[in-house]
Amino acid sequence: MSILSNPKFAEHGETLAMKGLTLNCLGKKEEAYELVRRGLRNDLRSHVCWHVYGLLQRSDKKYDEAIKCYRNALKWDKDNLQILRDLSLLQIQMRDLEGYRETRYQLLQLRPAQRASWIGYAIAYHLLEDYEMAAKIIEEFRKTQQTSPDKVDYEYSELLLYQNQVLREAGLNKEALEHLSNYEKQICDKLAVEETRGELFLRLERLDEATEVYRRLQERNPENWSYYRGLENALKPGKSPDLTKQKLSPSCLVPRRLPLNFLSGGKFRECLDRYLRMNFSKGCPPVFTTLKSLYNDKEKVSIIEELVVGYETSLRSCRMFSQNGEEPPTTLLWVQYFLAQHFDMIGQQTLALEHINAAIESTPTLIELFLIKAKIYKHAGNIKEAAQWMDEAQALDTADRFINSKCAKYMLKAGLIKEAEEMCSKFTREGASAVENLNEMQCMWFQTECALAYKGMNKFGEALKKCHEIERVSVCCWAWQRFFTAAFVLPLLCFGVSSILWRSRTTSLTSTPTA
Repeated sequence: MSILSNPKFAEHGETLAMKGLTLNCLGKKEEAYELVRRGLRNDLRSHVCWHVYGLLQRSDKKYDEAIKCYRNALKWDKDNLQILRDLSLLQIQMRDLEGYRETRYQLLQLRPAQRASWIGYAIAYHLLEDYEMAAKIIEEFRKTQQTSPDKVDYEYSELLLYQNQVLREAGLNKEALEHLSNYEKQICDKLAVEETRGELFLRLERLDEATEVYRRLQERNPENWSYYRGLENALKPGKSPDLTKQKLSPSCLVPRRLPLNFLSGGKFRECLDRYLRMNFSKGCPPVFTTLKSLYNDKEKVSIIEELVVGYETSLRSCRMFSQNGEEPPTTLLWVQYFLAQHFDMIGQQTLALEHINAAIESTPTLIELFLIKAKIYKHAGNIKEAAQWMDEAQALDTADRFINSKCAKYMLKAGLIKEAEEMCSKFTREGASAVENLNEMQCMWFQTECALAYKGMNKFGEALKKCHEIERVSVCCWAWQRFFTAAFVLPLLCFGVSSILWRSRTTSLTSTPTA
C-alpha cells in the first residue's frame, strides 16, 4: 500500500478500509477489523468505508449488522448500484420482503433497461403474495421485449413460464390458459406446457380435455406418478380404467404398483405376486420402499409376508418361484434383503437379523446389506452396534459421500463425536478442521446431531454452544429459527439459567456470612 506509506495519507480512511478488506480475504480477521474501523473513524462520511465494513460483517454471517452498514453507506451515496445489489441480497436472505421491494424499486429506477431489474422487482411482489401486481410488472416488461415467434429464446421462454406461474398462483386460471395458448410456440419447454395445461384444465373442470392431456403425458412417461393422479382426478367416478388389464411394457413399474393401493383380497395377492416376482428377478433394491405405504393395512402385510416367505422357501429348495424357469442366485439374495426390512418394519428384529446375516454370508461385499443391518440394530436400540456396522459399510466404499454421512450420523447418535468429525473430514476442505468447514457449508444435520449428542452426554455447555452456532447459521430462514428455538434452544437455555440460579442459591445457603 504505497498510499499509506506516505505520512500525509497514512490515515486515509478508504485506503485503510480496502487494506482491511484484503487482509480479511487472507484470513487475518482481527487485523482487518482493526484497519476498517480505523478507516471508518477517519472518514465517517465515506460510502466505501461503510460498504467494506458491511462486507466484513457479511463474511462473519452477521447479516443484521451488515444491513445497517449498507444503509449507512447509502446515506452518502444513495444511487450506488453495487451497494443496492448487496443490500437486496441480504434483505431477501433475512426475509425482509418489504425492504427488498423498496431496494429493487430503486434498482429498477436506476437501471430500467436491465432484465434483472424488472424480474427482481416482480419477484418482490410475488413473495409478498401480491400476485396481480407481479403479473402486471412482468407483462409491462414483456411488452418491451422484441422477439420473433420463430426465434428460439430460452430466457424469454422462462419469463413466459414464470408469468404463467404467477397468474396461476393469483387464481387467474382462465387468463393463465389463454396466456399458455397464445405463447405456446415461444415456450421451449414443451413438457412444462403440457403439464401446466393439464393442471389448468383440472382447475377449470374441463375434465375431458384434461383426460386427453394426461393420457398423452402417460404415453410419454409411464413412470411418472403425478400423471396417474391427474388422470384419476380427470376421469369421472365409475369410468376409472382398470390398470391391471392394460397392456404394459415389460419395464413399466408404476402401473403395476398403483393398483396395490386400492385392491384387496385375491386380486391384491395376484397383482402383488406379479409385481414382486418381476422386481426380485430383476434385482431391484428399492422394492420394499415402494411397498412401505401398504404397511398400514394388516391384511396386506400378512399377504406380503406369506408370499415372500414362500419365495424364500421355494428358492432355497429348487431356485424357482414355481413352475417358471430357474432364477439366478441373486434372486434369493434380494428376497432375504426384502424380508430383513419387512421384519424390521413390523418390529421383529431377531428375524430381521437372521435374514440379513444369511444375505451377508452369501454376498459379503454388498454395501446395502450392511446399511440394513445397521438400521436394524438402531431400531432395536443398540446404537453403538449400529454405528459399528455402518462403519463396516463405509469401509467397503470410502468414496461414497452418502454412506460417509450416514456413518457420521450414527456415530453422533452413539456419542462418538471425535470419530464422527474424523469421518466427515474425508470430504471436507483440506487444511481446515472438519467442524469449521461444516459450519461454513451450513451442514445443519451435523450440527444438530452434534448438539443432541452433547445433550445426551449431559454436556449442556457444549450443547448450548452448538445451539448458538446453529442459530447463527440458520438465521436466514426465520421459520427454521422459530421452530428450532422453541423446540431445542429455549429448553436448554431455561435449563442453563435454572442451573445457575440453583447453584447460586445453594452457594448462598451454604456459605458463612462475613463480618
